[in-house]
Amino acid sequence: MSNRNKASGFKWATFLLGGIVGIVLLAVFLGELHYSASEKFCISCHEMEDNVYMEYKDTAHYMNKSGVRATCTDCHLSNNLVEKVGRKVKAVNEVIQHFSGTIDTREKFIDHRLKLAERVWAEMKATDSRECRSCHTEENMDYTKQSSRAMAQHLQGEAENKTCIDCHKGLAHRLPDMHTIDPSAVISVTE
Repeated sequence: MSNRNKASGFKWATFLLGGIVGIVLLAVFLGELHYSASEKFCISCHEMEDNVYMEYKDTAHYMNKSGVRATCTDCHLSNNLVEKVGRKVKAVNEVIQHFSGTIDTREKFIDHRLKLAERVWAEMKATDSRECRSCHTEENMDYTKQSSRAMAQHLQGEAENKTCIDCHKGLAHRLPDMHTIDPSAVISVTE
């Protein structure tokens, strides 16, 4: 076998091995992405399970007469792969906060709750409440089946170009103490 054929064979073997390794790494990455987008993963740290998950279990997003249930990732993670990976990168800060003990007790969680909520609200506003709209579509809302107050508020919100999170805070989790940003706010019971 000539040196030229050996070099060509080596290149093909390297290319093939690189392709196999790439496929394996992609499969591992997508598998991790899928697992870390599960409710089981979301509540694997006690801060989530003991705080916001317990509140969520008492809402219509968890259990309702229609049987349709929104999980953590339905509201907090886009279905778009690029946006999902971007959100996962941002989640590194949450892991750091978990291990550094910033919110490892109920008291610390409550102390940081407004800051955490404002971060989520800002993300939802920036995406025009994309995750809300993946289940709730304005085109399919029958305003005639809503209370007159809800109908008026939805129509006003549309006219003012508001997004879901502008009005619908505290639906799946209790509101934090909002007095620092709105002195007239009613204190939410978070204990």
